[in-house]
This record gives sequence, structure tokens and C-alpha cells, in this order.
Amino acid sequence: MAKFLLLTNYGPAANCDIPIDQWDHQDIAAHIQFQQDLGKELTENGELVDAQGLAGPELAKTVTFTGEGAPVVTDGPFPESKELLAGYWMVDTTLERALEIAAKASAAPGPKGVPMGIPVEVRELMSAPAASDV
Repeated sequence: MAKFLLLTNYGPAANCDIPIDQWDHQDIAAHIQFQQDLGKELTENGELVDAQGLAGPELAKTVTFTGEGAPVVTDGPFPESKELLAGYWMVDTTLERALEIAAKASAAPGPKGVPMGIPVEVRELMSAPAASDV
């Protein structure tokens, strides 16, 4: 068992180019219910560590600091491709199961219930070595 971060991306690669706040009410409700049902399943299986949706990039800030002077804080990122990190699931399971969960999350319903095919990046969390081991 290991921890995996399943990063959900929204943008042209998904089967939907309509922002969720412009969907019909019933389509938004179905999408949210799908996410809640998946979270409940993962919780009942003891696999869910955390899951969150993220605010849009228009609310994001990027911080750069070299250790001298004041940190530089800018708005963004504003991806040129219009893709954005929409949220994540952190699960504690096997790689095979993490891939199954990612596939299920990818098929979340969009407008008119059509599976979105959301790109989901699966990344295993690393454990840091002890300072004395380096």
C-alpha cells in the first residue's frame, strides 16, 4: 500500500469546454452527487485520505522567494492552454486500485450526463529520507 495523489484537470482535454457554473442545475447536481458517492465509496473502503476541489486560477497566487528581500506574489497561474487543476483525491491503496479510482473519477458526468473523460494524473507520494541518510 502507498499513498497516491490523483490530480483532476479540467480543460480542452476533458469532454466538456463549458465552465461548470454555466451547466444546467440538474447537471451540476449530478456531477456533485457523483463526486460525493465516490468519496463515500473510498471512505467505506478505508482508502480515502483527503479530497478537495480547488478554486479557479483567477483566485490563485504564485509566490517566489530567493531568501533575500521580500517575496514576490503575483496573480495566477493563468495557463495558456486553458487547462487547470480542478481538484484532487489522495488515496492510500495499491497502484492498480489508484488507477481504477482515477478511471472512475475521469468518467464523472458532465452536461446531459455525458462522461467527461477528465484527465487524471496519478502520482505516488514520496517519503523523504532522514537527513542522516543523505
